[in-house]
Amino acid sequence: MLIEQIYTGCLAQGAYYIESKGEAAVIDPLREVQPYLQRAKRNGSTIKYIFETHFHADFVSGHLDLAKQTGASIIYGPNANPAFEAVIAKDNQQFQLGELTIRVLHTPGHTLESSCFLLIDAQGNYQAVFTGDTLFIGDVGRPDLAQKSTLTMEDLAGYLYDSLHTKLMPLPDDVIVYPAHGAGSACGKNMSKETSDTLGHQKQTNYALKATNKEQFIKEVTDGLLPPPYYFPQNVQLNKEGYESVEKVVSRGLTPLNADTFEQVVNEQHALILDTRKPQVFKDGFIPNSINIGIDGDFAPWVGTLITDINQPIVLVVEAGREEEVVTRLSRVGYDHTLGYLQGGIQAWKDAGKEIDQIESISADEFASRLQNGNLQVKDVRKQSEYEAEHVEAAENVPLAYLSEHMAEFSKAEPVYIHCAGGYRSMIAASILKARGYENIIDVAGGFKAIAQTNIPKTEYVCPSTLK
Repeated sequence: MLIEQIYTGCLAQGAYYIESKGEAAVIDPLREVQPYLQRAKRNGSTIKYIFETHFHADFVSGHLDLAKQTGASIIYGPNANPAFEAVIAKDNQQFQLGELTIRVLHTPGHTLESSCFLLIDAQGNYQAVFTGDTLFIGDVGRPDLAQKSTLTMEDLAGYLYDSLHTKLMPLPDDVIVYPAHGAGSACGKNMSKETSDTLGHQKQTNYALKATNKEQFIKEVTDGLLPPPYYFPQNVQLNKEGYESVEKVVSRGLTPLNADTFEQVVNEQHALILDTRKPQVFKDGFIPNSINIGIDGDFAPWVGTLITDINQPIVLVVEAGREEEVVTRLSRVGYDHTLGYLQGGIQAWKDAGKEIDQIESISADEFASRLQNGNLQVKDVRKQSEYEAEHVEAAENVPLAYLSEHMAEFSKAEPVYIHCAGGYRSMIAASILKARGYENIIDVAGGFKAIAQTNIPKTEYVCPSTLK
């Protein structure tokens, strides 16, 4: 018996490869299916099943491409209604994989079709449960993504409570929990950096499993949920209805464009220029109207949050040698309309004599000096929780995720100083503001981490209800 977790850190996503006696199954595969095919070929096994815990919202699954290339059956739990051929299993239905048995446990709550898969060995022992977005390490799936006209978030949270208490918590404590996501995913709010655990330990430590009744569970699970990224429903649609093969998507995105052709594509296709270089490299010279989302940060989540239409044509400015990585990571979250990249990078653009823009970026010490000499407009683009923990006394909080809704709060006439925690998000914000015509944007390099080392006055947020 082989159980392999294939974890993709940039998506905080766990896929699983299971093998027994020459037969293999893949659970929640990533869109690039070659790693699974290569594992099966290397071990002389045949991929027999593709299990999907639900219609994923945060990434495009590889179920369709993998099924086409292997002939494996795609299996969902009850209530799934995909637009392609699949096995819609019944609750407790079992599938044989070599000497192993995989039992479907229907666990609605995160979505109505959400199901877990219980792995049983040849001796009938329960070995592991693959919980999808039903149960995470330290958390449970958010219940606000699959609301219908007749179902509320609270209704779904109630279903989730029942699923956990009737299907998962009665399992033996030594069963290993393998979830679909870990810390960093927007599918939950309190996920651990650990990517597996025993069920018994989760019963002791997971706040949601320790709730004493359904009412408390519903309140705790629904409290403090941030709005999901815009691309979530669009990814659900792709996973449910189908999509173009990833090979075609990547091939199109890897079209090299010289400076003139690049400019022509931008103008004729209304393509967005996405520059994925490091923030402090981007600032020194970029194509006007470019948006900087660095490939080395939380790339896919910020693309999905800030580029609200997954059908938006995109052209790329990337660090040499990373073109395929960028196109692939865009495709993982459904951004399939990359039309090519700037051949030769920003230097080719300069060599062609085309216009270059810049963003002023200053050190935290220089920022401190300027604050002492006068009143400045300061915007902190961190999350509200980060801002409330401690912030620059003069700063106003405008979280990056809500930047578009708060554009009017930025001055076009006077300089506006922007910072985040370390410099990644502030440069994203600065690039967006620049593209919208805000010319007096100044980035504070190193963000609040650097600012904290200065004597700039700082304060913690105090809730008005605590004041006396």
